[in-house]
Amino acid sequence: MSDSITVLAPAKINLGLEIFPRRADGYHGLHSIFTTVGLFDEICVSKIDEKNTCIVDSFGMDLPNQNTITAAYKAFCVLTGIDLGVHVSIKKRIPSGGGLGGGSSDASSFIQSVNNLFKAGLGIDSLSAIAGKVGSDVFFFTYALSAQDGKRFSKFEPFAAVVEGRGEKVRQIQHRSDFSVLLVFPNVGVSTKDAYALVDETLDLERRRNKISLEEIYNLPVKNWSFKNDFTVPVSEKYAGIAEALIKLKSCGADFADMSGSGSTVFGIFEKKETALKAKVLLEKEFNLALCLGG
Repeated sequence: MSDSITVLAPAKINLGLEIFPRRADGYHGLHSIFTTVGLFDEICVSKIDEKNTCIVDSFGMDLPNQNTITAAYKAFCVLTGIDLGVHVSIKKRIPSGGGLGGGSSDASSFIQSVNNLFKAGLGIDSLSAIAGKVGSDVFFFTYALSAQDGKRFSKFEPFAAVVEGRGEKVRQIQHRSDFSVLLVFPNVGVSTKDAYALVDETLDLERRRNKISLEEIYNLPVKNWSFKNDFTVPVSEKYAGIAEALIKLKSCGADFADMSGSGSTVFGIFEKKETALKAKVLLEKEFNLALCLGG
């Protein structure tokens, strides 16, 4: 039995994000397409002798003592009865609080790592049950990793899905790789709690969804996309840096641009790789960037 496992934890962006009023359980419902992009944290999970212990070292970002990894460890131990200790080393590349799901992705990669490391034999239902104890975005990453057929240990195949409910309803769709994604990280921090407070003030309870489905929009040429993120307008109105980044992405030739999740990362979608490369050169003088070629 191996004593350690190293895996990749991908970032995601949202294509369209419809938010519904707060439910009785405290969660908001959502309707979105989540798609992974080629930006990854790297996680190494190793066995240690101490029981009931989860030590987390993060390189590239300080984490609080209680974080998504420790929450996932606790939920895993409660469900399985396993009390063996682990050391987790994370190389952080996904920025925190950027709407890219970095903490949720790390948690999902960790859960599936300990499942393999300790041969717990958990299936997708049990993995999802653990995910629900950690965070809503963890559901998506749990399905994304489960679809890898073991490839996640050497590479990561892109994954896209329509996501609904609080995030637990995940329906895989055919991922597109005929465009490039330029991620722009404005020097702005947006708390998820504050973003939801802003969107709650602007929710139109009588609105109707698009006449065509999100999946149908996704399959159109990028220049014809009509995706809307309910967070974008209220959040960008409060944080000028986000609005500026969106304007500059469009001026640099992005076929589509929006904010991911509740922010603050914004992204441009480019049908032509050459245009994405030129935009990167133009914008990297002002912003921190990440270019994900081929989706």
